[in-house]
Amino acid sequence: MTYWSTRPVLRAVPSTRSLATAVSPKEIVRIVEVGPRDGLQNEKAVIPPATKIELVNRLARAGSNIIEAGSFVSPKWVPQMAGTFEVMSKVEKTPGVIHQVLVPNMKGLEGVFSLHETHKGPRPVDEIAIFTAATDAFAKANTNCTVTESLARLAPVTRAALDRGLKVRGYVSVVITCPYSGKVDYKRVRDITRELFEMGCYEVSLGDTVGTGNPTSVGEMLETVMKTSLVDKLAAGDIFFHDTFGMGVANAMKAVEMGVRTLDSSVAGLGGCPYSPGATGNVATEDILYALQDTRFTAAGDLDALVDVGFWISEQLRRNNESRVAKAIRARRVREQSVKAKL
Repeated sequence: MTYWSTRPVLRAVPSTRSLATAVSPKEIVRIVEVGPRDGLQNEKAVIPPATKIELVNRLARAGSNIIEAGSFVSPKWVPQMAGTFEVMSKVEKTPGVIHQVLVPNMKGLEGVFSLHETHKGPRPVDEIAIFTAATDAFAKANTNCTVTESLARLAPVTRAALDRGLKVRGYVSVVITCPYSGKVDYKRVRDITRELFEMGCYEVSLGDTVGTGNPTSVGEMLETVMKTSLVDKLAAGDIFFHDTFGMGVANAMKAVEMGVRTLDSSVAGLGGCPYSPGATGNVATEDILYALQDTRFTAAGDLDALVDVGFWISEQLRRNNESRVAKAIRARRVREQSVKAKL
């Protein structure tokens, strides 16, 4: 049993907001950097806590201001998330940087509470994430319960977190295609999203876990989800894609065009899902930042610095950097150095 989140996130904003009424020359797109959690949890080799801590710190120094830093889950089910307590105890608490952790149940939330009670200084965890799926088949494979049962389990977790002053994000997996039951009913995604908002989540992240979505299917899904009694809360959102078919960036930009203002991505394209056969890594943060250049949108993050972080963690993991933009920038650097050396 492994806990995954792959998502577009829908966020509570005023219903009167529109693309034509931006209050600044550049509209802000929030990027949730999920590399330290969703990106690392499918790696086969054991990753020392020190490496995770360094990754989170490097990302913050490179300008990432929302970082999914770990998960309070049982190491029996997700070995790579072992040591999250230590990681969150030791990461640098940079002003303006939000640290988020995934919490699958009340036991995981109690781990967060314990951390806060023993930690000196600012609270290490700013907000938690809870998750469910759009199909019972995926929910059962992932958490051994139906979607309805998972929502019932998450309700008291959300209440307890809110009572302690923690913000809560909700994740819905497999919003386009389920690897077990096929094409997903978008109305089901809509209804589950509504329940998470009513539960107390300040935003809901919708995930193309299998990575089969394209701009057309993503657009149809978002249109359906936004047609709810909570339309004022669904005027903008956050979307997160696996890049199995190479559509991650195109899908993200489609979502932004439709009003989504938060994108989840993973440095160097780290990630993958064991419950989605053939699914590759997440859409790369570097690729998203590059796609937003020369548009009316802006996002936090130093692209060149993030390229360095991506190659550093890829080397630590002995794997390829999957960001096309990062590889192109590195190749350009090599060419420029070669030209200088000849002068």
